[in-house]
Amino acid sequence: MAGRRRGSWVVALCSALCLALLAGCGADPVPDTAAGDVRRLLDRRAHAVLTGDERAYKRTERPAHGRSGAPDLFANVRAIPLETWEYRLSWLDRSGSRATARAELRYRVEGYDRAPLTAERTLSLERHDGQWYVTAERPAKKAGEQLWDQGRVRAERGADSLVLGVGRGARELRAHRALADRAVPAVRDAWPGKWPGKVVVLVPRSLKGMAGLLGAPASGYRGIAAVTTGEAGGPGRAPADRIIVNPEAYGVLGDFGKQVVLTHETTHVATRTRTSPATPLWLSEGFADWVGYRGTGRTAAQAAPELGRAVRGGELPRELPGDDEFGFGTDAGRLARAYEGGWLACRMIADRWGERRLTDFYRAVGGHGKRAGAVEDALRDVLRTTPEEFTARWRTYLRSELG
Repeated sequence: MAGRRRGSWVVALCSALCLALLAGCGADPVPDTAAGDVRRLLDRRAHAVLTGDERAYKRTERPAHGRSGAPDLFANVRAIPLETWEYRLSWLDRSGSRATARAELRYRVEGYDRAPLTAERTLSLERHDGQWYVTAERPAKKAGEQLWDQGRVRAERGADSLVLGVGRGARELRAHRALADRAVPAVRDAWPGKWPGKVVVLVPRSLKGMAGLLGAPASGYRGIAAVTTGEAGGPGRAPADRIIVNPEAYGVLGDFGKQVVLTHETTHVATRTRTSPATPLWLSEGFADWVGYRGTGRTAAQAAPELGRAVRGGELPRELPGDDEFGFGTDAGRLARAYEGGWLACRMIADRWGERRLTDFYRAVGGHGKRAGAVEDALRDVLRTTPEEFTARWRTYLRSELG
């Protein structure tokens, strides 16, 4: 009994001390309800975005002084067919009538995303007449931008694709849509694995916009026509990948080159769940190029000019390209030769062992779980060969195709 009284006394003392401290700081001695109020504010904001209720959305905002020119999130996302849009408050720092919040935005594009995509957001808040309002919303520090952070999004929906662009005309986006709609069935025909059979293509205003979406310096993507985002080896219910186009590098390509690029990137979307840390880049990039060029009639000499010049100049590679040779910041010629060497390795497998064996080989390597032994085991089990024999055969293939 004495112990219980003592415990109650300690609790009462702590409670009194807390109230005294709050009163001493000039705060309301009633427990702070800011976090709950902000959660309800974000719920109303999300519901307004999702339902297209602009008046309800405006009631969640109180633009800060000097905020003219800031992105209008509601207007910028209106063209995107959203299925879900939800904020999850993770942190709140209040100072009087102002606060800063961090929240995880979870959203899905209707018909394309199998699970929510997430984006870390920072929101500036202000309390006025007893209500909290958003004064600004932006990507969290070190988080990549979302396309709508860069301007008003225009959407073009295709049979198997959705193209979203900022600062691009309708005619250009329709051209992207047509290429994507041709890429999907081409990949479906080449890859027997299960995948959604749809792609989302993002076309930002510039190279800088592409880098903003990736949260990386623009210099690393200057000559790259497009990239695909997504978790390699992710679960089957992972969100749909995004193909992000670099309008500067992609724009200088002809129609054929653009089609190969989009088919290549769509292949990454299709094979993502079968690609893992065990998959070397010569195989993942080479296979994507193989699908891209499949059925086009392009010869090895036409599609591998850099490697062809090296072979004819007596510089026959001694081994398959390593992962380090595929770095975006590397020498352009070295990068091209790496892609071409990987493509010709996959092309050789398809020619020598058949297309089905090539896809079986890809899945066997990715399913290994770890890099060590993955290629060796798949060569033995699927192609009935060894790394040494395979490399020798590949070098001979390069001489015969490019020499």
